[in-house]
Amino acid sequence: MASRQMTNDHLRLSWHDTQMMATLSPQSVMDYFCRKSNPFYDHMCNNETVRMQRLGPEHLHNMIGLEYILLHVAEPILYVIRKQHRHNPSEATPIADYYIIGGTVYKAPDLANVINARILNTVVNLQSAFEEASSYARYHPNKGYTWDFSSNKVLSDKSKSDKKDANSAKDENSGTLFQKQRVDMLLAELLRKFPPPIPPMLQNLQQPLPAGDELNAAGNASEMNNATGPLDIKTEGVDMKPPPEKKTK
Repeated sequence: MASRQMTNDHLRLSWHDTQMMATLSPQSVMDYFCRKSNPFYDHMCNNETVRMQRLGPEHLHNMIGLEYILLHVAEPILYVIRKQHRHNPSEATPIADYYIIGGTVYKAPDLANVINARILNTVVNLQSAFEEASSYARYHPNKGYTWDFSSNKVLSDKSKSDKKDANSAKDENSGTLFQKQRVDMLLAELLRKFPPPIPPMLQNLQQPLPAGDELNAAGNASEMNNATGPLDIKTEGVDMKPPPEKKTK
């Protein structure tokens, strides 16, 4: 727990030396990082031993223990330094990475810290969004749940403009009474000028019968009248209205 707290504290720290910031280069960046005032530098590392003995950096590969190496260079602004534990000349375990941007040293966060920070930021934003959305919710026994944005002027104006646009679009699509009547008149005129074709079945029914068939049809009709009796044409003019209701005294 103590090491975890120290790691989190180092993520909030930064260090720079104004005297050497302007002269940084791949040859001098390790001397810049290994200054005693740098809180990220461990004075018990092999780099400090090599400096005290005035040896070259190539002797670090033959030593065992904690060391710092220059991992990446992007001149003139970015340098990446790795802290690692060397077990033998061909094997080393990375511990932490530090990057120097414009002469200022920062500790690079590990993957766990990056994921925790992103998740925490997402949860905070979602919680804020849910709280703001719930503040606009209203409940009525008859209507149920509704939204009321009257307290927020921006959302209220937006909802009003959306309703206005929807109503105007509806009116434009429906058209005026004159337009509807005008369209009906034009359709009737087109139908009169260009009548639809008659189906073949109806054409056969409309063809005139031959002379012999007409006489047979007339004889059959007279026989039916004699059998059933003449139709009472007067029944068509009978008033079928119900009797008037009696008025209550």
